Amino acid sequence: MNNARLILGVVFVFLWSCEPKEDIIPEPQSAAVRDAILASMEEWYFWNEELPAPVNTADYASNEALLDAIIYKPLDRFSYLTTQEAFNNAFVGRNAGHGFGFAFDATERLYLTFVYDESPAGLDGWQRGWEITGINGKNLSEYKNSAGGYDFQLGPADPGISNTFTFKLPDGTTTTRTNVKAEYQSNSVLHQEIIELNGKKVGYWVYQSFKATAGQSPTKSLEVDESIKFFETAGIDELIIDLRYNGGGSVAVAEQINNYLIPSTHTNKLMYVNKLNSLKSDLQKSVDFKKLGNLNLNKVVFITSRGSASASELVINSLMPYLEIVLVGDNTFGKPVGSFPLSAYNRTLRDNNVELVPITFATANAEGKADFFDGFPADFAVGDSPQFNWGDPNDLRLAAALMSIENGSVGGRLLNSFYRPKWEMIDQFKGLQQEFPAY
Repeated sequence: MNNARLILGVVFVFLWSCEPKEDIIPEPQSAAVRDAILASMEEWYFWNEELPAPVNTADYASNEALLDAIIYKPLDRFSYLTTQEAFNNAFVGRNAGHGFGFAFDATERLYLTFVYDESPAGLDGWQRGWEITGINGKNLSEYKNSAGGYDFQLGPADPGISNTFTFKLPDGTTTTRTNVKAEYQSNSVLHQEIIELNGKKVGYWVYQSFKATAGQSPTKSLEVDESIKFFETAGIDELIIDLRYNGGGSVAVAEQINNYLIPSTHTNKLMYVNKLNSLKSDLQKSVDFKKLGNLNLNKVVFITSRGSASASELVINSLMPYLEIVLVGDNTFGKPVGSFPLSAYNRTLRDNNVELVPITFATANAEGKADFFDGFPADFAVGDSPQFNWGDPNDLRLAAALMSIENGSVGGRLLNSFYRPKWEMIDQFKGLQQEFPAY
């Protein structure tokens, strides 16, 4: 995508230097925009040869209806439309909402799974492990739908919207909190610590979404730099990376993390190859590892779930040819393809503040592994235990990750804990929000 970024910059310079500036009233839902969506898909869509033909854009009442009608449904669960501001803000962690996630345990009790530090929920002191027993005065069962899933009706992410939650805390007490949605800066690093294990120093890193730091050129995350420095200073022997709720994000930040994790003996070797459609084959590229820092790892243990997607899977897949990779938890989501926004290449989309983000490329690692639409299978399937806070030794998946480091295997008690929830938070979201899922 470096080539794509380069071309993007050239396009901007050309358009703004050669076309007069006009006062344009955006019409995001218009015939012209739908024509631009179709033209952009025909040019850039990875599965452009699978687009239906002919397509009459006048047959569709909205941009969303058009896109849904033309995507390649056998494999495409991912293409979406948004606004340019929403897209740009999400990839640098500018959010709006309460700022938390939640999940069910094996007995279908609902718990907070993560809380962003500077979000309204974080500023109110909410913690992973708090059990949610009621929302807006209703029992949770009242939000269950006929399909067995849940719609908690928390409303859009707009600032000013409030919801009331009743919690049972780990000490057995209860509290009811009304929380008002607001804009906030989300953090990617939810937890980091050093765990002593039979004379070894094990780094434990909970990483939630690949978000860049605004204003950094080249694109990177300062949070990642700081975390890796923490582990380097401690002199860790092993590393556990917890991606269980990580829906993806920036490819550039995924590359940054890979360059820290790769042993120096593999620098300049192939990280991944991306493939575009036949019209854009000149933009295809290979990305090589460029070692950063001084971590020297032979193995990385990842804690994963069906909520581990996109850039999370790119990191895992890219490292597989060079390191021993162990997956603990559940199978990953299954997204071996990626996107970049297309408004930069179409003035109609740009002037009407429509961001089209379809699948534009697929990735393969150095061994050619590219087809994992069913996700990566867990080496040790272990149930989630959201009732325990980060780093708690009672957390089943953390305990299993540590056991795999200590013994090379995981005991039956932990393996017998496995369950696959009927509903997961990633099911609640589509498009941009599915990549950065939070309420």
